Order: sequence, then C-alpha cells, then structure tokens
Amino acid sequence: MNVYEGGCHCGAVRYRVRVDEHMASDCNCSICTKKGYLHVIVPRERFELLSGADALTTYTFNTGTAKHHFCRTCGIHSFYVPRSHPDGFSVNLRCLDGDVQSRFRVEPFDGRHWEADIDRLRSPAAD
Repeated sequence: MNVYEGGCHCGAVRYRVRVDEHMASDCNCSICTKKGYLHVIVPRERFELLSGADALTTYTFNTGTAKHHFCRTCGIHSFYVPRSHPDGFSVNLRCLDGDVQSRFRVEPFDGRHWEADIDRLRSPAAD
C-alpha cells in the first residue's frame, strides 16, 4: 500500500490517500473531459481530508449521486464522491503531489455510455 498526498492549486484543500493498485481511469463523460480528470478510486477508509473542508463547495447534476467537490478559491476538483462508488472517493491523479503519474496505469472508461460500461469499472480490480 502506497500513501500519497494531494490537493487543490491554492493549497487550501489537502488530503491523503492510500492506494494498493496503481490504476486510474480516463473517463470521456461530459464533466470529466472538461476537467481533465484521471480517476483513482479508493474506499472511504483509504481517504483522509487533512485540511480545507471549509474551502470546499459541491456541484451535483443528473442523478445527484456524485458529489463533485471543488475548492471555492481556486476551482480545482481534486477529489469527489463518484456515482460508480458512492461509498468511496475518486481522487484526481493529476492533483497528487510530485511526479507520480508514471506509476499508474491509465485505462479509458466510456463515461458517455456509462450504463453500458459501468460493470467494468465496478469490478473488484477497480476497488
């Protein structure tokens, strides 16, 4: 298990995440494409918000299940509660500290056709 820290651009939001599988998803849905989000999905117990709860605001749409948290100061979406894993978190690989992206395998996820592709993302390997 590897421990990483990350956060938003201005530093107001900071978190720690424990990752056992170095896999990230590159989703092509309307919001992830615009944000450039690379998803590292972890169970709730492997995520710790270190600071910035008061700096977060939340955006929801469609089913309202996903809770898209972002920093109200700099606007960066460094983590959120995904619709696919509502009991966990997705952290943005691009928001982790240091040069860690090369440690992760990035696989495409067809979020434009979410219902047809979701079973692949929810597989035990994705947890």
